[in-house]
Amino acid sequence: MSEFKMESKDLGGGIVLIKVTGYIDAHTFEELENEIQGKFAAKQFKILVDLSNVPYISSAGAGVFIGAFPQAQENDGNIVLLNPSKNVLDVFELLGLTEIFTIAKNLDGAKKAFQA
Repeated sequence: MSEFKMESKDLGGGIVLIKVTGYIDAHTFEELENEIQGKFAAKQFKILVDLSNVPYISSAGAGVFIGAFPQAQENDGNIVLLNPSKNVLDVFELLGLTEIFTIAKNLDGAKKAFQA
């Protein structure tokens, strides 16, 4: 299992990137949830989450995004998922979340999703 870590970066235009590495599961989902809630507390509601280095996400991990999505939208923001690994994308498809969340393949596509 790879070590869980997150890095945040302000991309300008009100967009913040959270780069996640490692498993998002019952042991780590609260860290991600706290990170997103911290961004909301700082009035940052355009959240881009890079999932390219996440080999596994549990239902608890997916629940973080499900729970944060309405709050982002209520504040003229969004949660966009950047380049999820195949396993993570499979979970989102299985749960029907690809119908709800914007999934971008690259940074430019992700930034455009916030302008739509």
